[in-house]
Amino acid sequence: MTNETTVVDRVREAARRALRPTGPAPRLTRRGRRFDLALAAAFAVTTVYYAVDVADNQVREILPGVGKAIHPAGTPAAIALSALALVTSGALVMRRRFPLAVLCAVTCLALLTPQDVARLTFYPLVVAVYSAAAYSPYRTPTLVALPTAVLLVYTSGSSTTHVYPYQPGIVPNEYVVLWILGPLAMAANGLRTWRVRTDEGRARLTAVEHEQADALRRAVAEERARIARELHDVVTHNVSVMVIQAGAARRVMRAVPDEADEALLAVEASGRAAMTDLRHVMGLLTMDGDGHAADRAGELAPQPGLKQLETLVGRVRDTGLPVDLEVTGVARPVPPGIGLTAYRVVQEALTNTVKHAAGARAAVRVEYSPGLLRVEVSDTGGAPGPAAAAGNGRGLLGLRERLSVYDGTLDTGRRLTGGYRVEALIPLEAP
Repeated sequence: MTNETTVVDRVREAARRALRPTGPAPRLTRRGRRFDLALAAAFAVTTVYYAVDVADNQVREILPGVGKAIHPAGTPAAIALSALALVTSGALVMRRRFPLAVLCAVTCLALLTPQDVARLTFYPLVVAVYSAAAYSPYRTPTLVALPTAVLLVYTSGSSTTHVYPYQPGIVPNEYVVLWILGPLAMAANGLRTWRVRTDEGRARLTAVEHEQADALRRAVAEERARIARELHDVVTHNVSVMVIQAGAARRVMRAVPDEADEALLAVEASGRAAMTDLRHVMGLLTMDGDGHAADRAGELAPQPGLKQLETLVGRVRDTGLPVDLEVTGVARPVPPGIGLTAYRVVQEALTNTVKHAAGARAAVRVEYSPGLLRVEVSDTGGAPGPAAAAGNGRGLLGLRERLSVYDGTLDTGRRLTGGYRVEALIPLEAP
């Protein structure tokens, strides 16, 4: 019982697979519908006229001399042949929507057609064979139905070796079925296969274009984020230093003019540094296709790195924040991108100290090891400065994004002894 159930289930599953569409459905357009309607109408007019003409000739042969007295269109033969012609031609209206069903219907009608009037349904059968091969989405049933239809029509006409006597050579004989329907079915199937492959290739090309467009959008978004990080790092640090120095200058302007002059000089230096960095970033944005800046007022300075930490720490000291710089390990050259990232870590951490920990003391430690670069910035804590309210937390987020490019990590948090600590670990290749 189990074996029988298994066999039945397998048969059902095979039938489902056979009746499942394995190709694209025919594309129904308004122009295609109009064409099919016009084609069916043309076949209907032609075949009905042929049916009436055949019936008229049959009447004249059977009843010579009285053919004029009998209206051929009213004879039973004319009515039957005309109805057969109308049904066969009318089925072609649905040849794109139901190509396989139309083929089966027209084949059955062709088998019912007398052989001496085979032309009545043969030409609609040619169209039905082509339509099934070209449009049917059910490829397995179609590949079975096409040769079956051809063989059935061929077999049904194999016993008739003559054609209608008054028009020799026009009505198809037994071999014409094979000469026309067989090659036509193969050609239509090949055309459909080519069209399907062309559509698949076009779809793949469209998918690749969409992927490229998505990749371009992602690249643009990443570049915007990178530019935003650069502008944030460049502007925030220098402007924070300028705010601190300007506030100090305002407080000591009248009491100690000399110190006010020093503070204003620091503001000027920070402003110049900010303009230099901004000019560098804008120069990157205006690069032409050859890698040259579109407008060079002067040569752009290279991106800062670990060698510029002394200068950075010096500018921060000028704001009144004591900063210690310590470098341990054997210093060695690092890739420019890693050097810039380490510089930005120190810059952002000191900027946050200036903004949020007035009166604190900071320490910068850079440690070289065989496979790792460690950068740590810590402070002892203090009161928020005038620029503390302008922070939005994007600086640390930008640092994490920078470090992720080089598989680096960022650890931030408050210290148990008070203050704040920022630690970055960046992998290096062993020397």
